[in-house]
Amino acid sequence: MNTLLILILGIPILEIYLFIKIGSQIGALSTILLILTTAIVGVIYARYEGFNTLKSGMTQLMKNELPIYEIISGAALAFASILLILPGFATDIFGLILIFPYTRKLFLLNISNKFSQKQNIKEKNFIDGEFEDIEDKNEK
Repeated sequence: MNTLLILILGIPILEIYLFIKIGSQIGALSTILLILTTAIVGVIYARYEGFNTLKSGMTQLMKNELPIYEIISGAALAFASILLILPGFATDIFGLILIFPYTRKLFLLNISNKFSQKQNIKEKNFIDGEFEDIEDKNEK
């Protein structure tokens, strides 16, 4: 919950700070045009990568294989598109990182490693055993 609160408050503060700094260097109109350009180019490239992911997923289905990476990659591309549409430089940078296939694969691999490590720890936190109900034996 604290991480979510920090993100909700921190991202707009970071974006406003970047708007002010970049706007003071290149001007207000140039800043607005830069934000619109990154949004348009990013969404067009995200659409292109989305079609490539869809094509790869269809190939996996034709081979009778489950397209797990393609499904997760498609979700990451949808999230990246949302980040690119939102006005701001920090969200644009993170969205662009998610759009490119190589960096997206590294990012998803890093996340999957963290989840698999947590699952391995959870699997070791139980005791396997058998039990026998003693009261049932006495009643017979």
